[in-house]
Amino acid sequence: MRLVFASNNAHKLAEVREIMPAGIEVLSLREIGFEHDIEETGVTLEENSAIKARTVADFIGERLTVKGERIDGVFADDTGLEIDALGGKPGVYTARWYLQDEGATEAKTEMENYALNRAKALRELDGQSNRGCQFRTVITLIKAKGEGREAKGAEIQVEGIVRGRITTEEYGEGGFGYDPIFVPEGYDKTFGELPAEVKNNISHRARALAQLVKVLQP
Repeated sequence: MRLVFASNNAHKLAEVREIMPAGIEVLSLREIGFEHDIEETGVTLEENSAIKARTVADFIGERLTVKGERIDGVFADDTGLEIDALGGKPGVYTARWYLQDEGATEAKTEMENYALNRAKALRELDGQSNRGCQFRTVITLIKAKGEGREAKGAEIQVEGIVRGRITTEEYGEGGFGYDPIFVPEGYDKTFGELPAEVKNNISHRARALAQLVKVLQP
C-alpha cells in the first residue's frame, strides 16, 4: 500500500514512517513533486487536517496516481496542544503560538520556532498549579475508491489523544516541538527524555495512526 503524507515536516515524516506497520509505504510531498505552501485557514484541527489532505489529493489528480503509479490514498494530520488552564489554547494555533505575542517576529529556523513556542507555554503557565493538558491529533484520509477511472473516495477522519501535564522547565533533547515540556500520563519523564520507541507507542500521533491503520485494513 502506498500513501502520501501531506506534510513537509521532516520530524513528523520520520515519526510517521517509524510508526506505520510494514507493508505501508509513506511518500513525502517532496517525493511527489508538491512544493507549495498550504494555507491552513480552518479554525479547528478537523478543518485544517481536511484542507491539507484535499489540497494534496487535488494536486495528484482524480485518479490518485503519481508518475503513472497508483496511490492508495492521501492523509494529513493537524495536531494541537490543548491546555486546561488556558481554556484549550493554543489548539489550532499550536504550531506558531509565539506569534500571538505582541511584537513577535517570524522565527528564522524550525528549531527556533519550537523553542519560542515552548517558552510561551512556560510563561503562560507561570505560577499555575493546574498544568494539565492534552495533545490531540486529527488525521484526514482520502482513500482511493477503486480501480480504473473511479473518483476519489470519501473523506474519513480519525483522532488520537494523549493526556499529560506541562513541566515548569525543559527536560531532554529528544523529539521536537513541545516534547521537552510535556509529560504523558503514567510517566515521570517528558517526551523529550523518553526513547523514541516509547513515545511512538503512546503519543497522540501514534494513537491516531493506529486508528488510520484500522480504516485502511480491508
